[in-house]
Amino acid sequence: MSTRRRSLLGSLSLAAAIILAGCSTTPPPPVKSTETAQAPAAAAAPGAAPGPVLRPVAFSSLPGWDRDELRDAWPAFLASCDVMTKRAEWREPCSIARTVDSGNTRAIRTFFEAFFTPQQVFNPDGTDNGLVTGYYEPLLNGARKRGGPYQTPLHRVPDDLLTVDLGGIYPELKNMRLRGRLAGNKVVPYPARAELAQSGALAGSELIWVDNPIDAFFLQVQGSGRVQIADTRETVRVAYADQNGHPYRSIGRYLVDKGELTMDQASAQGIKAWLAANPKRQQELLNANPGYVFFKEEKLVDPRKGPKGALGVPLTPQRSVAVDPNYIPLGAPVFLSTTQPGSNLPLQRMMVAQDTGGAIKNAVRADYFWGFGAEAGEKAGRMKQRGMLWVLLPKLGAGQELSRR
Repeated sequence: MSTRRRSLLGSLSLAAAIILAGCSTTPPPPVKSTETAQAPAAAAAPGAAPGPVLRPVAFSSLPGWDRDELRDAWPAFLASCDVMTKRAEWREPCSIARTVDSGNTRAIRTFFEAFFTPQQVFNPDGTDNGLVTGYYEPLLNGARKRGGPYQTPLHRVPDDLLTVDLGGIYPELKNMRLRGRLAGNKVVPYPARAELAQSGALAGSELIWVDNPIDAFFLQVQGSGRVQIADTRETVRVAYADQNGHPYRSIGRYLVDKGELTMDQASAQGIKAWLAANPKRQQELLNANPGYVFFKEEKLVDPRKGPKGALGVPLTPQRSVAVDPNYIPLGAPVFLSTTQPGSNLPLQRMMVAQDTGGAIKNAVRADYFWGFGAEAGEKAGRMKQRGMLWVLLPKLGAGQELSRR
């Protein structure tokens, strides 16, 4: 190992110790949520009291459980089982799931009722509802080389970005990462968005050039998307690879705080309309989010499937959801009761927790994956609803119960 590398690791270990002592947190993962101003937290309901985050209930307590077309959620659940079956408590239900008739909703419902216990999710303050937003996979127009309308780069991970898994140094910091770069013999923070834009520090790390800087920004908010390449007429997926280590800041919230938009106006559509009316302030607004996402290119093997989420499996449109893994285990089925975007029409269905996001923080907090394309984007952009969650966790010895039915 070179002296320079040993010095770098020593510096990073020291930096990790400082982070641990100061109780600071790691930069967030890709946001995985349509850019909106986050609604203020709801006041605790009268009588709400702190208690367990997960509280067991009967399936009959789940609104719409008996009406959901569970066949549509089954592929997402089986995809989770590919990962979850490695855990002892999931091994039996995931094994039995492979024998269930995937076209029979009644059989699927019987399976879940035999093998799982619903646990209603409560916030730490005792409230039982929270914010439900939406995200999607956008389509951008791009080219391999810069030219014509293709002037905005999507960047691959730059060579000088250092990412260290702090869990390898301090087990209590599992899933936390330190990002920075080497300046002489010191590790310093990686530049924020504004400095990256002004300095040209990312020159040479261009992955693809696209025709719209606003679309490129919202692609970073979503965390992944597809690009139709003009010169080769192919469509590729650009997936999250890393980020610069700075926390996500909502540009919708920035506009609300500046008095430019109201909370109701600060949807993705409202933000884009504001940008169209204020083109000279475009960079000011984008720089309000210091975080910057880097991408990697992937082949689009099956256009029907979404990008891989934090669980490592492809997302299923309208059946995968992003959650806060501090409260809800990734891979678990989650029953969601909310309303359709911008309406009071019920949206009650089985989802599967397969993703996370920098803006998804709290127990009753969810980000609904709408799928790919303009229609999915329109719904995701308007989704800022209230909702309730129930997570389904495996029973012990459920195989015998199912065999008696």
